[in-house]
Amino acid sequence: MNLNFFDQFLSPQMLGVPLILLAMIIPPMLIFTTTNRLIPNRLIIIQSWVVFMFTKQLMLPLNKPGHKWAAILLSLMLFLLSLNMLGLLPYTFTPTTQLSMNMGLAVPLWLATVLVGLRNQPTVSLGHLLPEGTPTPLVPILIIIETISLFIRPLALGVRLTANLTAGHLLIQLISTATFVLLPIMTTTATLTLIVLLLLTGLEIAVAMIQAYVFTLLLSLYLQENV
Repeated sequence: MNLNFFDQFLSPQMLGVPLILLAMIIPPMLIFTTTNRLIPNRLIIIQSWVVFMFTKQLMLPLNKPGHKWAAILLSLMLFLLSLNMLGLLPYTFTPTTQLSMNMGLAVPLWLATVLVGLRNQPTVSLGHLLPEGTPTPLVPILIIIETISLFIRPLALGVRLTANLTAGHLLIQLISTATFVLLPIMTTTATLTLIVLLLLTGLEIAVAMIQAYVFTLLLSLYLQENV
């Protein structure tokens, strides 16, 4: 049987029904849980502190109207973080390696920031298409360039998240396959490869957290331009 390294990115199915919806439903069930404890334990205190610091850092450059987006951005951050981290477990599927899903998140949220700007401050929002002090002959060219760069933003958001996670998963599978193949033949080389695999796994965990943060941070920066 020929091994295809890209099979891990195919959406799993059961009885012809895609399981990607199930993979997207489980993380919110793990995050949004209620407790009847009057005195929170250490885990809840740590979670509350992390959420508070992240929200504070994210809302710092935004003015007061932009703080309405705190719940949306925080939920998006936790959602992406959960999907990325759970996708590193064995025999799991990572929905964020699908470009269609990432674009489905990036395009509506980016469009919402643009529409907010056009509704609240249309002059300032349209002014971003033409930098101040531009020579008259360059005005049409710069407007076209800035418009293209504006519409590329959601594509960059989706492709960045997809590419980073896909590359990490491919490297992990390649090195783990090499480890199993070399183990009975070259034990020393297989041991070194295993060490590299463990280091790469730690790096991929960091990438999973950083990419979720970067996705949310860039959305907040787009929002900052329009509020």
